[in-house]
Amino acid sequence: MSGWRVLFICTGNTCRSPMAEAIFNHNWRNRGVAKSAGLFAIEGENAAYNTIQVLQEKGIDCKHRSKALDKDDMDWATHVFTMTTMHKDMVMNAYPAYADKIFTLKEFMGEYPLDVADPYGGDETVYQRMFAELDELISRMFTE
Repeated sequence: MSGWRVLFICTGNTCRSPMAEAIFNHNWRNRGVAKSAGLFAIEGENAAYNTIQVLQEKGIDCKHRSKALDKDDMDWATHVFTMTTMHKDMVMNAYPAYADKIFTLKEFMGEYPLDVADPYGGDETVYQRMFAELDELISRMFTE
């Protein structure tokens, strides 16, 4: 499993996907590297304040600038994990040639329902729950 190049995708690339990227790169850098992108990202935005706060509380650094998904990202990745089925459908429609490596994160881990809820606009508690969910899912990639 070494050498994974994981691309996490969400909507704006400020909450879920940058948190997943940071968790993966902090805990699993010996197994690969992660990047993230958004389907409707505004280029160069910081991660959401609560994303940064929760990661810092866990001792994980987050130096993130949002970016929109492009073909170079798809070429780079060995695994593409979206946060929702809607994201997956959009990525599959835009990049059908890459269908064999596109999954929702929960689908890949055999979890249902398939969506990681969007914390945007929520308080720090919502982001802490998202961290716990993402951390658990990502840790199982290499422990099952």
